[in-house]
Amino acid sequence: MNITKDTAVTINYKIHELLAGGVAVKLLDKGDVAYLHGGYDNIFAKVEAALDGKQKGDTVTVDLAVADAFGERDESLKRTIPKGEFPAGVKVGGQLRGTNDQGLPQIYNVVKIKGPEVLLDGNHPLAGLALRFSCVVDEVREATSEEIEHRHVHGGHGHHH
Repeated sequence: MNITKDTAVTINYKIHELLAGGVAVKLLDKGDVAYLHGGYDNIFAKVEAALDGKQKGDTVTVDLAVADAFGERDESLKRTIPKGEFPAGVKVGGQLRGTNDQGLPQIYNVVKIKGPEVLLDGNHPLAGLALRFSCVVDEVREATSEEIEHRHVHGGHGHHH
């Protein structure tokens, strides 16, 4: 079966940092993910376009500029909070839920605990980086009507309700 609109696709991926001149360096992430194909914003748009028409066993490699990946870093998403307001048990590398300057929900990564302060960053950890995304198609199937209605894949490496 080929990847087309409204197919559930499972891929095994690797993400490397991409330097100027197209040199892929440090492995940043790898794993399996399932997404709903066809403009549901479940995966990078350029990766989805490259996967269109592929089938199980096919490989794809896409170089993503910063704007096509996780975007530029936004320094306004950095926060410093007093250690006294910091929940017990959360460590550097952990995450906290909060709100941004517009009052919208925001996930913050705990970057550093320094004396009486905790430094938080609401940017995606890979924001500001150009990336090389490579993957192998592991599975392609028709999406269920519920997956299409919910706009994401359920079960497996997809979303669990």
